[in-house]
Amino acid sequence: MSARRRKVPIKGVIFDFGGVIHSFDFGRFFRNLDRGTDRTFGEMSSLVAGSGLPRRYELGEVSSWEFYQGIANLCGLRVTEEEFVEAFVPIFTPIEPTICLIRSLSPSYRLGLLSNTNEWHFEHHIRTVDVFPLFDAVTLSYQVKTMKPAEAIYLDMLEKIGFPPEECVFVDDLEENIAGARRLNLHAIHYTGHEHLVSSLAELGVVAGQDMGK
Repeated sequence: MSARRRKVPIKGVIFDFGGVIHSFDFGRFFRNLDRGTDRTFGEMSSLVAGSGLPRRYELGEVSSWEFYQGIANLCGLRVTEEEFVEAFVPIFTPIEPTICLIRSLSPSYRLGLLSNTNEWHFEHHIRTVDVFPLFDAVTLSYQVKTMKPAEAIYLDMLEKIGFPPEECVFVDDLEENIAGARRLNLHAIHYTGHEHLVSSLAELGVVAGQDMGK
């Protein structure tokens, strides 16, 4: 990033959720369902991937009930909606260094959460994590009906966080989402590990405890 851009103080730090704050393994969902169907893990995975239902659910194009019904029909599931949710939600594992970083940045910067996600993952997991109340702005794909790397989802976040893109940095584990942010002049860091994240933030002048008038 150019020295010219570094002269603008960073006031907002925006995080992706899956792969940055918590890792996830969608395969856990199918393993959790193995007693409720005659389909194999591979069959379920292929059928669900080919259906496009997870993406449509994250886009808010289908309701939670429709998602459950669609997957149940595809995979021949013999589970209730409650049992489905119990299998669908616990696919996440905390990335503790990122969680500690969020806590340390919170007193000094406005924090944003920008996630391609769905209603059940948000309602039953994301909003329950202990650092969720630290976010000043939250943009979720299923609510705004668009997904990263589309321009509209970044613009929604920028409006909520209240700073121009030059004063914000976005952290995501997917290169295409980083590219989408940079097209709008957001500073963006491709998350590949904690040390790289901390050093990249430091290059932008982002230091925990610095008073930015939050």
